[in-house]
Amino acid sequence: MENEKYLNDISEIKNMMHQSSRFISLSGLSGVLAGIYCLVGAWIAYKTLYFDTSTMGNYGDLIITQSQIERLFITAALVIILSIITGIIFSVRKAKKSNDNVWNVTTKRLVLNFGIPIATGGIFILFLIEKEMLSLVAPLTLIFYGLACVNASKYTLGDVRYLGLTMVLLGLLSTWFLGYGLLFWALGFGVCHILYGSVMYFKYDRN
Repeated sequence: MENEKYLNDISEIKNMMHQSSRFISLSGLSGVLAGIYCLVGAWIAYKTLYFDTSTMGNYGDLIITQSQIERLFITAALVIILSIITGIIFSVRKAKKSNDNVWNVTTKRLVLNFGIPIATGGIFILFLIEKEMLSLVAPLTLIFYGLACVNASKYTLGDVRYLGLTMVLLGLLSTWFLGYGLLFWALGFGVCHILYGSVMYFKYDRN
């Protein structure tokens, strides 16, 4: 009996250490909603780029104007802002249910490790946009976002690592099919977020 009690105590201590070193309040539903936002944003971007149906499928003849770039930036900014706000709201709600502190040392490490690749990629992509190398924007957003997920996954749910690896793979494939960047962008940020968010919801949130 005493040995069994000691084993249970050790197991509880391990669980407490695991929870204290990982941000477990990440919500799967926020990932699903972020994916939906991205799909809507991709549809708006598609309508912005291909308002002239004569250029559909003929990527070599596609000319992007300054006004289109500005509209794409606004769309992307709205998608990012909505995704961040949704993620914060659902994470706070989940943390309150389990009586956890949503902002702690682990959360700070998560944000830092996620933010470094994202900031690096964002600055690099801005340089490419300035040089009018727009065809690389979609692949690199996928790659840097995937690297950020992999880098931050050690401070949160392990499923985030697989999401990141999937994003990196899609980004590399997108560099081979440069004319289909928007399609890969929608597949990565939209469909993959919905799929992984659903898996995380049924795996963690419903317990």
